[in-house]
This record gives sequence, C-alpha cells and structure tokens, in this order.
Amino acid sequence: MNRQRSFIGFIVAGAIALLVIAIAGFYWFFAKSPGNLIASTSQPGAAIFVSKLSPAMVSLLANPDRLQALEREEELSKLKTSLFAKSGIDYKQDIQPWLGNEITLAITTLDIDRDPENGQQPGYLLALATKQPEKSREFVELLFSKRALAGANLAVEQYKGVKLISDNSQPEQDLLAGAVVGEGFVLFANDPKVLRDAINNVQAPDLNLTSSPEYQKAIKERLKSSLAVAFLNLPIVAKWQGLELPEQLYNSQIISLVLNPKGLMTETTFLTSSEIVSPSTPLSKPVGALQYVPASAGLAISGSNLSNLGDSDLTKLWKQATASLYGSGEDVVSRLAKPLADVQKGWGINLPKDIFSWVQGEYAIALLPDQEQTTPHWIFVVEKSEGVEQGVARLDAIASSNGLSINTLTIDQQKISAWTELTTATKKSDVKEGASFSIETKVQGLHTTLGNYEIFTSDLETMDEILTTKDNSIIDNPNFKDSIATIPLPNQGYIYLDWRKSQNLLERQVPILKLVEVLGKPFFNNLRSLTVSSYGTDTRSLKGGVFFKLHNS
Repeated sequence: MNRQRSFIGFIVAGAIALLVIAIAGFYWFFAKSPGNLIASTSQPGAAIFVSKLSPAMVSLLANPDRLQALEREEELSKLKTSLFAKSGIDYKQDIQPWLGNEITLAITTLDIDRDPENGQQPGYLLALATKQPEKSREFVELLFSKRALAGANLAVEQYKGVKLISDNSQPEQDLLAGAVVGEGFVLFANDPKVLRDAINNVQAPDLNLTSSPEYQKAIKERLKSSLAVAFLNLPIVAKWQGLELPEQLYNSQIISLVLNPKGLMTETTFLTSSEIVSPSTPLSKPVGALQYVPASAGLAISGSNLSNLGDSDLTKLWKQATASLYGSGEDVVSRLAKPLADVQKGWGINLPKDIFSWVQGEYAIALLPDQEQTTPHWIFVVEKSEGVEQGVARLDAIASSNGLSINTLTIDQQKISAWTELTTATKKSDVKEGASFSIETKVQGLHTTLGNYEIFTSDLETMDEILTTKDNSIIDNPNFKDSIATIPLPNQGYIYLDWRKSQNLLERQVPILKLVEVLGKPFFNNLRSLTVSSYGTDTRSLKGGVFFKLHNS
C-alpha cells in the first residue's frame, strides 16, 4: 500500500490550505484588530520532533481562530468544514477548545521504510500545540473511534511512555497515526514509524532539528515577531526532487512572515559556509534611472552593475533555486522578460556579452502592458559610464548587420535614434492591372540620451510616453513609494510588480500561477503589488525580502 497518499489526502492538504488561508487573512485581520494577534518571538516548539535531516518544515505561530476577520468572507469556516467533513469531527466543539498557538507541518524523511524497491514514500508529520492536553487526548480517541466505525482496523501501542494509535485503513481510506506527546503537542503522521521517530528525536536531542548548526544559524536570521516560519534543507530538498545540482552554494533557507501596517512582509535568508560576493555595491536610495520609467509600468527592475551579474553569488543562487524547482536552468524571470529574450533571439545578440557587460552604473528595466496586444512594451535605462558609448555603437553595428537602418527623428524636440526595417505591404487595386504595393517602416527599437542616462525602448509610443510624462514616473507612484519604504537600506535594488497590470502577462508566462491563485483567492483578490529586494551585509548569507501591498492597506 502506498502510504504517502494518506496524509496528503487527510492532513497535509488541509494544513497547507490552512496556512494559505491564514496568510491571506492577515490582511483583513490587521486592518481590524492588530492588537489581538500575538506572534511568537521564539523558534517553533515542534522542531524537537523533526529530524535534522528533514527537507522542510513550515510553522504557523499563531492560533488560526485569532483570524476571525476571515469569517466575514466565510473562507476560514469553509476550510474547517471541508477539512473535517469526512471524519465526522466538529472543529468548534472538538478542536477549538484545546488548539494552541502553533501548527507545524514537516516532511520528516524522504522514504519511510528506506526501501527503494517500492518507491519513495516520504514521511509527513503534523504537530498541533495544545493548551488542554486532556481535551486533546479526548479528541484523538474520538477521531480514531469514528474511523473504526467507518471500517478501519485500529492498532494501539505504548512507545517509550507515549500511547500511539493508528489504523490499518481500507484501500479507499487514508492511513493515519496519532498521539498526544507530553503536555504540549498533538502529533499526526502518515505512518506509526514517523511518530516513533518523532519521539526518538525528543529523547535523543542530537537527532532533532534544534541540534542542527544550520538550523540554529537560520532561525537566528528570521524576522522578529514572525507569524509564520519555514525552514528548508536545500541539499536534501534537491535530493527529494531527484536532482543533482551542478553547484551547491547554499545549504539552508529560512523564510519568515510578519505583518506590516501597509501589507505583508516575507523575508528569506540563504546560508552558506563559503564567503559570498555581492553582485554590486549596495544602494542607499532608489536608482535615478527609475525617473524615466512611467507610472503605468507593470514590472520594473532596478539596480546597478550588470557587468558581473553572471558570476555573482546571486546568480548562482537563482540557478540553484530554479534547478530545484523546475529540474532545469529555466526560470520564471526569463519567462517574465520574454520580450527582451525575443529581442535577443531576433537580433542574434547575447545579452550578457553585448549589453550587460558594459552596464556598470545604474539601470532600470520595465515592461508596460498593452491591453490590445499580448506582448508588452519594454524600456531599458542605463546610466552613462565608461563603456556605454562603445556599447551603444556596438548595438548600432549589430542592427546594421541584421539589415536594419539607423535613422534620426525628433519627438518633442528630442533627437531619437531608431532602428527601422522597411517592409512591403500588398493590397488589392481598384484597377484591373493587379495589386499595388506600399512601403512601410517598422521600428525595431529606439534610443536617446536624457541627462546622464541612455534610454532604449521598443516603440515610438513608449518613447513618447517617457518624454511627455516626465512628472509621472514610477518614483512618484504612491503605491511604489509605500512598497520600497518597507525594504531595508542599503540594498541591491528592486523588482516591483503591479499585480493588476501584470496579472494577464504572468498567467500566460507562468501557467501554474492560475492554480496558486485558486488556492489563495482571498489573497490574490486583494493584492495590489509585490516588491522584491536583496539586502544585508553578512558574507556568509544572502538575505532578501518580498513585500506584498494589499488593497486598503
């Protein structure tokens, strides 16, 4: 019997959904009653049950019933009902009285029986903090008695002073094991062996996650007063995915989530035992190149010094992370920046060699969605520095070698260089002799100099918007200003995404996002924007954050 499916069906899916809904509900809750939610300032208590070889652990460090603002949308009530519908359990009566301030879900082992012949069967552990141990014991007894009435064969054993209850489920049912350990936690697992291992981990502290130096280093990096924390053992995560990474730079990752008066802030830290090099000099303020990005931009990326990006530890991290998630070097950013990738392919250029190599100052890249076409307009702004003039001349030479003409035109008294292509169009003639022809000029790109910056755009309309709306840049956008205000300084720049403007583009380029939106509908319905940045000065860690700005926040 494949016991992996059981916990996914009954516990894992419900626990993950609970975390998703809870995070989505933080927005409403904070707006209504921020003082009632007390976040934990200590590490997850359930870590003592989890092996230090665990690939991943995620903890919600607050009682979900404190998120009562969700009740007006009935999302939390629906979740509680659906999670326990098949078990005959009433959440309000049977669980709410004893549930404490922590819910931890962990993948404890990659293979429960360590037998490769029958496939990989991960072990799952759910730990629920209890504030009334006796009532929680009554709940465990009630749960398994109801499963017995439904046809499951129960097994009861005493293991090192702990009563374990499990069932030998029928094929159509989910296998489940449960126990109340001490005065603090109720444990559920998809196999009794997972519970026995959890008890062993408590009684032999050198086996559990709290004894791991990597975990101890990571947990110190979490945001204070975190509402949720996740820890990933990156080499084991890669092994779980069946991947052999070409380069393993980072060993572990800690992710934490906190409330912010303007939205939600998640921070992640990647830790390594090696010295790492920053991709560029940290910035103490937003780059000036953003002043030429219109407020209508759906995506804006800014920073400094692209010349060493390929050799930076940030790039190595991205390759490691995307290989773990996708099983290849393909990543989401390359999909989002597809218009630039199309330019690279159409012109036969190499972006790192032909462009990034001479960008040593500030830069900004932006996409402007167009409702009338699927491909957005793009903007590339580069600060003038040594090598920029030669770089632009090289692009002109590449354009010319590809059959494009280099023409000069004027917009609002500003001289513009345009890469153009002449094409012929055929149309039916009113005379009998046949068709007539017209010659059309198609713009493949433009560039001009404004102040200390060279600006490249995909089309005339975009260049005109930059020149005629100088006082309506993204820097003046209140939403953008609020978002970057939450990111610590100095930092490596920003990736800013306006959700409403970019939603259609994202869904086309990243199809799995539609599924994520369904799972977190309350959250995505209220998401205005997200901002990503990298910061921190520790030479053995890479720290970054994502700020989610929500409506009415």
